[in-house]
Amino acid sequence: MEFQVNTASRLPIYQQLAHQIREAIARGDLQPEARLPWVRQLSRDMVVNPNTIARAYTELEREGLLVSRAGLGMFVAHPKNDLTKGARDRRLGELLDRWLTEAVHLGFSAEEVVRLVSRRVEQFQWKGA
Repeated sequence: MEFQVNTASRLPIYQQLAHQIREAIARGDLQPEARLPWVRQLSRDMVVNPNTIARAYTELEREGLLVSRAGLGMFVAHPKNDLTKGARDRRLGELLDRWLTEAVHLGFSAEEVVRLVSRRVEQFQWKGA
């Protein structure tokens, strides 16, 4: 898997990397137990400071998406769902509200949003699918 940095982005590099890893896991490009590149190797490949890579990995480990194994590296964690259905619904609802607010400000119609979501949903890995 190849990660990329957009130096023109206002988003810090560690957040760009963390987002790319999150998305790769959600799309199924990175499966549970997949080993991620070593911090030093990825920092050389991306030409960024190793602390930047470590910060992204640490953030994702805190979120439960990655797990560190001493002497072996960083691996994609098995999915677990510690939240109740209600808590998950609230969290997704808050994210959707922010996303839909942005769509309104960008001038999308409701039909355009539904059409776009339908196309994008097919690109992700869903449990039970």
